[in-house]
Amino acid sequence: MNRTARLYALVEELRAAAPRPLTVAALAARFEVSTRTVQRDLQALMETGIPVRTTSGRGGGWSIDPQMTLPPIRFTTDEASALAVALAAADASAPYAAAARTAAQKLAASMTGPASTASQELAARIVALPARNDSAVRAAVEQALTRNLVLRLSYLDAAGRESDRVVEPAGLLTANGRWYLIAWCRTRRAGRGFRLDRIAEAVPTGEQAQPHDLKELLLNSAAAGAVQPTALASLTPPP
Repeated sequence: MNRTARLYALVEELRAAAPRPLTVAALAARFEVSTRTVQRDLQALMETGIPVRTTSGRGGGWSIDPQMTLPPIRFTTDEASALAVALAAADASAPYAAAARTAAQKLAASMTGPASTASQELAARIVALPARNDSAVRAAVEQALTRNLVLRLSYLDAAGRESDRVVEPAGLLTANGRWYLIAWCRTRRAGRGFRLDRIAEAVPTGEQAQPHDLKELLLNSAAAGAVQPTALASLTPPP
């Protein structure tokens, strides 16, 4: 068993035993490797964000929170290929690109057989031209959206004019390969779209933003007809 497969199997072994902890010695015996190897693997899982934890003392060992992980997912070859294409589209300039990369690593580790082969072969045939990557701006926008925080922006319009804005984020719009932050602009007292690659600086203020309906902010704009991507419909809670 190679290391990638063993890491995946370790997670499933801990899930099956949860909430009971397993000792390093027991895991080493289960996978027929040294305790040092298991310890190194468990540390690697922690570093990638897998919710494994260790407790010391009598009855201690390693465990995982099953509510924070997904059970095994069996992808078809078509589904695996679709994921390869979707993750390729999440380039460095896209929102949550870093999370997309770690998700891709976890998906790759979980796939085996024809599905894994299909995704690897297709991934090798996809290339992209590098895009402008302002990680500080992207991280600030992600934080503001996730925590519903007011943002202070320095923004360049299509003519290159710079202005300072204070905005309350409502959501994201993607169109023709571009990403836009849709927000209520306190400066203009109206809904506005801010192209992410034109945001020169973004700073979360720490102030909680007022809730704004994304569809309402898009009314009477060029993006009024925007709809939710079909692939995301199953992730959205019912009204």
